[in-house]
Amino acid sequence: MNRTYRKILRNRKQRIERRLQPKNWEDQPRPMLKASNIHYEMAERTGAMSCGGIGAMHLMVQRLGLVEDIDKSLELLKVHLPYHESDHVLNLAYNILAGGQRLEDIELRRHDEVFLNGLGAERIPDPTTAGDFTRRFNPEDILSLEECLNRARLAVWKVQPEGFLQEAFVDVDGTIAQTYGECKQGVDISYKGIWGYAPLIVSLANTKEVLYLANRPGSAVSHSGSVEWIDRAVELVGQVAGSVTIRGDTDFTHTEQLDRWDEAGHKFILGFDANPKLVGLAEALETRAWTPFERLPKYEILTEPRPKAFRHKEQVVVEREFTNKKLVGEDLAEIEYQPTKCQRKYRVIILRKNISVQKGEQVLFEEVRYFFYITNRKDKAEKIVGLANGRCDQENVIEQLKNGVNAMRMPVNDLVSNWAYMVIAALAWNLKAWYGLLVPNRERGTELVRMEFRRFLHAIMLLPCQVVRTARRVIYRILGYNRWLKDFFATWERLEAFSTG
Repeated sequence: MNRTYRKILRNRKQRIERRLQPKNWEDQPRPMLKASNIHYEMAERTGAMSCGGIGAMHLMVQRLGLVEDIDKSLELLKVHLPYHESDHVLNLAYNILAGGQRLEDIELRRHDEVFLNGLGAERIPDPTTAGDFTRRFNPEDILSLEECLNRARLAVWKVQPEGFLQEAFVDVDGTIAQTYGECKQGVDISYKGIWGYAPLIVSLANTKEVLYLANRPGSAVSHSGSVEWIDRAVELVGQVAGSVTIRGDTDFTHTEQLDRWDEAGHKFILGFDANPKLVGLAEALETRAWTPFERLPKYEILTEPRPKAFRHKEQVVVEREFTNKKLVGEDLAEIEYQPTKCQRKYRVIILRKNISVQKGEQVLFEEVRYFFYITNRKDKAEKIVGLANGRCDQENVIEQLKNGVNAMRMPVNDLVSNWAYMVIAALAWNLKAWYGLLVPNRERGTELVRMEFRRFLHAIMLLPCQVVRTARRVIYRILGYNRWLKDFFATWERLEAFSTG
């Protein structure tokens, strides 16, 4: 990193540390927030904006060859007056990275002269034009766009350290994207009585990236059409990963596909329905077949353990004598089982939960529930259950897509165009992951990859900066300070030297 930058960052860090260091304060006569004589002025020559990280993100997109690939692969515009396909795609993604939450927020970027200067743009599409662009897509175009993004993804993966994705986990799940619009084509009512769409999300657990995203009517069952997207994701990840494990809940146990996946060398850990036959097999097991299951702690306590917080909700349940189910213990067993549509047997791990059903302080009865996991992995049963439960982290990715990048806002009027918007909005989430993977400091990069989207915006994207245009350069002059700037500049230097060739 430039020595001058190191000195500036060090000085800013020292100043803020001095202000925040512990002090023996005396009773203060006035509040800490005491500024009163506040004035506003307009700068005549200096131009600044609040999203200084957008330049680094655009540099990364260019270095990954995404701009050229999108323009080459998508043919949605007969003439470019004045925008290209990549302009529209990046306009929608950058709006989200600049803090926008809906199509209308593009209007703020469109009237921000400094933002336009920072991207070297004379103008950008307005919200209406951006919405019209999504209506030009058909399903084949959306797939072409997703493959463009995957080629850029591979470029990021291939420069990772040795051992990256040695063991990859592909998670798949469906969700419900609610909409109150009554004129949206493809909208339907879900099993929960919610009107909307039923997107399918295939993600990579290791980096939280969205690999594929497909939109479906709200009445679609969770696993509908998922095999095609699982196969595509496994093929994509298999180009880099040492091994690939498919994970999904009971809806995604495609028993007719298990033999094919096993023969191809793909691993799987899938939930299996607790049907009467399997429950009967579990109940018929001898006592010695079961072993107590002790879950490992989620993290290592480096200091003394804290006392557990008082459970106020449970206290209310007991006091009001609601029916309360308390987990008493868990046991594990395993059997060999051949599903009807399979030609061979697979391991089925059985998790038995012993539950005490109570009302107030009184125990009503004991209940036993069985959970089944079918797998072709050879790990111990305890690890299989832990890996299967790890798939639940995909719910956090889905939540970020819904409330972080607002990819499932459904701003346009039909299923396919909303699908296109979801894929482009999910690009903003993936750009966050790619940026984290390219941070030279691996530990800090991993923190960015796992970070929530809104926090990432404040750490990397929403940096106040001055933009200066010269004959050959666009200079982003950072005006503030946060603890991520050292990594920000180190990543920028790496991106400048980055090449996909």
